[in-house]
Amino acid sequence: MPKKVLVFSQIAPEILKRLQQDYDVVQINPKQGDINEQIRQHVVDADGMIGAGRLLNESNLAPAQRLKVISSVSVGYDNYDVNYLNQKKIWLAHTPHVLTETTADLAFTLLMSAARRVPELDQWTKQGQWQRTVGTAQFGQDVFGKTLGIIGLGHIGAAIARRGFYGFNMNILYHNRREKIEAAQPFNAQYCGLNELLQRSDFVVVAVDLNAESKALIGQAELNQMQPHAVLVNISRGSVIDEAALIETLKAQKIFAAGLDVYHKEPLQESELFHLKNVVTLPHLGSATEATRLKMAELAYQNLVDALQQRQPRYAVNPNFS
Repeated sequence: MPKKVLVFSQIAPEILKRLQQDYDVVQINPKQGDINEQIRQHVVDADGMIGAGRLLNESNLAPAQRLKVISSVSVGYDNYDVNYLNQKKIWLAHTPHVLTETTADLAFTLLMSAARRVPELDQWTKQGQWQRTVGTAQFGQDVFGKTLGIIGLGHIGAAIARRGFYGFNMNILYHNRREKIEAAQPFNAQYCGLNELLQRSDFVVVAVDLNAESKALIGQAELNQMQPHAVLVNISRGSVIDEAALIETLKAQKIFAAGLDVYHKEPLQESELFHLKNVVTLPHLGSATEATRLKMAELAYQNLVDALQQRQPRYAVNPNFS
């Protein structure tokens, strides 16, 4: 009898087809009613789960009787109750590294779009307001040769630093839970405290994992440390920044602009952010390219298969259930 796999979000068709060849596959369908109720119903006899973007915890996993692994098609895993999974001896696997370069590309897209006011001036041009040579009212900020502060020098943070250092001759500062001398050395990146980074940087990119230490890391006090011409970019998680404080800061024009890919509530369908000209808002698409999403799905597939064949997944978040 084939093992049962519960697919709890959309995944690449190629990967779904491969799963269906070897396993009894059940897909959650939002059109068929409450998603959590569907999960509770189908997880009872599921051996594995694969997908992304769902909150999975005791409330919807409690009925599981033989679940061995949840394979997330993501690098972040804040949607999953790791402590509960440890108690139940359920592996959680994720897909790091394969989205590093794509996400770093997006960080720079946001940085440059906000600095040069691309979305705002695109609309300004299309609305027929370009009637003479542009003046100071349309000026943006230079990027080349400026100071880039990176909060979180992990794989993505280092890829952002590489783009800034080699592509734009930027001076690199970074703040991290600990100094990372080897990672920082290729970019002559200087380790500094959070307040110092905020005070000295022309551009600040937030690239940390969401955890107890990073939640609400950037609040009003931190925003007040930034320079009036500075640009803030967030590609990590919305909860890392106090969104209400950021909105007030942008409204008061205490910083030049922000570029955001993540928010407190997602999908974000209504927000004061949408009414501000000095913010670029994207719909959490850091890894959203066809090639990268396929690589993520392939890695998630392999993590799942490893666990179902009694091997520890290569990228297990909780390898020791501790």
